[in-house]
Amino acid sequence: MVTTVTESKQVRKVVSKDEKRIGKLVPEVPEEERDPLDELMNQAQAAYMSYVQAQKKVAAAYQERQRQYEEAYKEIEEHAAKICAEAIEKAERALEKAEQEAEEAYMKAKMKANKVYQDTVNEALRVRDETIAKAWEETKRNSEKIWKIFQGEIKR
Repeated sequence: MVTTVTESKQVRKVVSKDEKRIGKLVPEVPEEERDPLDELMNQAQAAYMSYVQAQKKVAAAYQERQRQYEEAYKEIEEHAAKICAEAIEKAERALEKAEQEAEEAYMKAKMKANKVYQDTVNEALRVRDETIAKAWEETKRNSEKIWKIFQGEIKR
């Protein structure tokens, strides 16, 4: 591109210098007659300008496409962040629910263990009381028997 512009300018300078030299040698041509080289040079310049404009349009189109891709990326990133946040919130709710259920299960198990403990203690106390009562009755009977033997009421 740059080479073409520079070369075109150089060609024009050389051509204009040549025209000046030739102009001195050649009588002036009426303006009505157009030089075909000028016509070709004008067409070349117009084509080059069209090329430069097309190249600018292509660059603008690429920039627009890049902007659209970046916008799409940002949307995807925001959507992913939203989904992640929702998943984290759901996990937190599940954790809280599981902790609550575990706490309730712990309390039920603790109450059940406490009931088993109380029932076992009550049973042990009942058995102890019965054993003591039986032992006392046996001791009383033996004591009475010993006194009766000692008093001679019963013979051994």
